[in-house]
Amino acid sequence: MPYTTITGIGHYVPKNVVTNQDLTAVMETSDAWIRERTGIEERRYIDRTKETTTSLAVEASLRAIADAGIDKEEIDFIVFATLSPDYYFPGSGVLLQRELGISGTEIAALDIRAQCSGFIYGLSTADQFIKSGMYKKILLVGAEVHSVGLDFTTRGRNVSVIFGDGAGAVILEATEDKDQAVLSTVMHSDGTYAEKLSYMYPGAHGGYFIEKYGLEGFDVEYDLENNQYGGVFWNQDMLDQARVYPHMEGQAVFKMAVRKFPEVIMEALTKAGLGIEDLNLLIPHQANLRINQFVANTMGLCDHQVYNNIMRYGNTTAASIPLALSEARDEGKVKKGDVVTLAAFGAGFTWAAAVLRWGK
Repeated sequence: MPYTTITGIGHYVPKNVVTNQDLTAVMETSDAWIRERTGIEERRYIDRTKETTTSLAVEASLRAIADAGIDKEEIDFIVFATLSPDYYFPGSGVLLQRELGISGTEIAALDIRAQCSGFIYGLSTADQFIKSGMYKKILLVGAEVHSVGLDFTTRGRNVSVIFGDGAGAVILEATEDKDQAVLSTVMHSDGTYAEKLSYMYPGAHGGYFIEKYGLEGFDVEYDLENNQYGGVFWNQDMLDQARVYPHMEGQAVFKMAVRKFPEVIMEALTKAGLGIEDLNLLIPHQANLRINQFVANTMGLCDHQVYNNIMRYGNTTAASIPLALSEARDEGKVKKGDVVTLAAFGAGFTWAAAVLRWGK
């Protein structure tokens, strides 16, 4: 059975830099407040009339394709991880196929909706396809555009100051060399806490889960009498009550993340037959610098063993790991033969990790 290796990698971020100071013009916040709680100094936002989640993915993909030294027509499968697709449907995978100009190949495109854990879920999925021999050259992308869906008021500041836009991509191919391959992947979820970090409206639930679980603070009014055959997916009350923005209970997310991160990292290392002493570089999902620092301290890792770039880009959810991995490679922080662990925790809750030995 072959192994899976990364033969190409690339990332792309929009040119628009938005600093913490810039956000003080639209909400009550400060540079010190944001840095203290998140470690973020700035983030990137798209040009709303010229860029989308898919267009960012195109740029990252072209760089990964060039880095791998292959022709885009050689790609035989696309895996696209995002929580901010261009359309509710169809998924962004087919849009990426079209924008890359490879629709004629009629290859399959799979969308992954595991939020912050999406890239690792996608990596695990692609790894199985390559090991089975079904696909030979897979394009795996994580791309996000958060800036068009955030509440840029004081009411929404706890969430809105955190997120940014960006994309990262890798080309995955088969190899017989275990010394330059994905060594293990592990994935978990617990839907018990689904609403702790969620984007519930618009949606098809019609208030069902809110009533079933006695959730507070999520209600909207439904005029079912006058709109017998609709009105539960989308209505004006969702706008009036500002339900159309992400919801996050920060403390609940933090507490779960700092517990699950070390667990899943050690699980992935153990599955790969390695220990924490073998780790050269940890690239965690860039959710919050304080979470990453807490995890590093808990696991006894030195600063040079953990790569963070949330200071420059904010949280780019599914894009954060490939973006950080690409930058780390460009900066010489990842070298051939290094043991690299990727780890993520996010909405769902979902969490996942992967261990690979770098081969490029």
